[in-house]
Amino acid sequence: MKFKTILTLALTFLVSMAIFADGELKSIALPKANIKSASLSDALTKRKSTREFNADKEISLQDLSNILWAAAGINRPATGQQKAGRTYPSAKNLQSVSVYVARKDGIYRYDHVKNSLEPVAAGDFRAKTGAQSFAATAPINLIYVSDVSEFSGSLAVKREYAAFDIGHCSENVYLYCAIANLGTVIRASIDGDAVAKILKLGKNSIVIAGQSIGHFK
Repeated sequence: MKFKTILTLALTFLVSMAIFADGELKSIALPKANIKSASLSDALTKRKSTREFNADKEISLQDLSNILWAAAGINRPATGQQKAGRTYPSAKNLQSVSVYVARKDGIYRYDHVKNSLEPVAAGDFRAKTGAQSFAATAPINLIYVSDVSEFSGSLAVKREYAAFDIGHCSENVYLYCAIANLGTVIRASIDGDAVAKILKLGKNSIVIAGQSIGHFK
């Protein structure tokens, strides 16, 4: 009887470990960004905010790669001591912005050098990324974080620098979504302190905004 009990417990432990392993997030290699040619006029004409999304239609990895590259990817290689150029202008070229991606399976950090999604937290945290109800069901919610440690001045001034940088990132996403027939909206309504705990951010990293993205409803 003892042997059967021990065997049952061992099997239960192994099954639970397998389930836990399956639930773990893994790094996701993104395809190379491939944005089709479109005129600036078309992008600006179609650019708009959307607050209704098709919750059942996922964003493809190709579109996600394009979105993240547009937001904060590398568009010029590093030269000597000069940092690699980014798609967004940044205050003092500090490139303080980190972009996180909240999906149904979990939250990832965009690695612009490796062009990959690096796991941060397993689970569906989309509802935590915005006060509006649509954030909970939008296929993708970007979370914009700024490391303000190298900015000078008061915290209020540092937040202004961060907001300028992130404004550029989010507008790049708007323009890509416009030409890719995707909906998006930038949101300041995000519980920065709560999200920072989920992301395990340091004291100098501040959550500034969220941006929901999805196919039109």
